[in-house]
Amino acid sequence: MLDACAELVDEVGYEGLTTTLLAERAEVAIGSVYQFFPDKRAIVQALTLRTMESYLQRLDERFASDDLTHWWDGVDASIDEYITMHRTVPGFRTLHFGDVVDLHLLDEQRDNNGVIADQLARVLTERFGLTDVPELRFHLEVAVETADALIKLAFRRTTEGDDRVLAEAKALIREYLHRQVDAATDGARAG
Repeated sequence: MLDACAELVDEVGYEGLTTTLLAERAEVAIGSVYQFFPDKRAIVQALTLRTMESYLQRLDERFASDDLTHWWDGVDASIDEYITMHRTVPGFRTLHFGDVVDLHLLDEQRDNNGVIADQLARVLTERFGLTDVPELRFHLEVAVETADALIKLAFRRTTEGDDRVLAEAKALIREYLHRQVDAATDGARAG
């Protein structure tokens, strides 16, 4: 059902999605849909959670390689995976991490991009030894919001993503985080 949901949101958008359409596409009885999901929001939430797990798994695989030697390589990999998912994962271009449906779809207390920033902080601290402090999470949240907006712009311009906008997004995020993270790291070493 989640695969059918992903295909449908790409075709008709979240507003056009109905449980009836989903049941037809998934070739199941409408009662089967309601057996697992009370409404379309719950279906999309399950799809979004699956997508976030996939994103984090992709990042873990990328971060496990020896190709990433510095934290900014991890940031670039994070952005590259996000762009790849826009291009290849059904439903992702429409739903992203659920912000189309509800800014708090992934967590009632934090907005969706805040949840993503927390996960990136976890991965960056584990892989590159960055100090996981509130400041790092704050700067990552600003970076995630900025990257999200620019990547959406790139995909509004062309269906495969405007390469110039994507390159600028990566450069902007890298420079911003470079200033913030390296300054914090240098300050911690001096202190």
